[in-house]
Amino acid sequence: MLVMRRAMRWMWAVTALPLALGAASAGARGGAEGPPPPAGPPVGRAWPVGVRPPVLRGWEPPATVYGPGHRGVDLGAAPGAPVRAVAAGRVSYAGRVAGRGVVSVALTGTDLRTTYEPVTATVEKGQEVAAGEVVGTVEPGGAHCGARSCVHWGLLRGDAYLDPVLLLPPWLVNAGPSRLLPVLGVPLPEG
Repeated sequence: MLVMRRAMRWMWAVTALPLALGAASAGARGGAEGPPPPAGPPVGRAWPVGVRPPVLRGWEPPATVYGPGHRGVDLGAAPGAPVRAVAAGRVSYAGRVAGRGVVSVALTGTDLRTTYEPVTATVEKGQEVAAGEVVGTVEPGGAHCGARSCVHWGLLRGDAYLDPVLLLPPWLVNAGPSRLLPVLGVPLPEG
């Protein structure tokens, strides 16, 4: 029964992801109608840095297109740490913007793209990357997170910013301690 509940939760999460991305897009545009969500957005297979990096600042959508907010997620990462593509795609930009290294990956089969900064790129524009492939390394001295070193991870559909954590499967986002489950069909010892 427990396995069935977990499977149903997972199926709900996979089904709800396209709807959540569509709702997030409308919210990021100040309630305006945005393009419909993709039929099946890619689900990331790993965090861009580390196994389970600390989230220093979460996604805070702006109330209006030009309003204040945080259009991505800041993940704690040491300078020089590898930065990986969350999902497969083609590098749409690898260079410097306002003095910071930026890598942007257009996700295969969607109108979505992820961004990573400050990153020293190890890929070039037009290069195909697989999920989990290294696209660069964390640059030292980034001012985005103050005294801490971090990677700012973003997700966009056109000009609309979305919560990039929505690309990750629920088990990866909400990873808790491992639990042993009972083995069905094996009698318990008496005593």
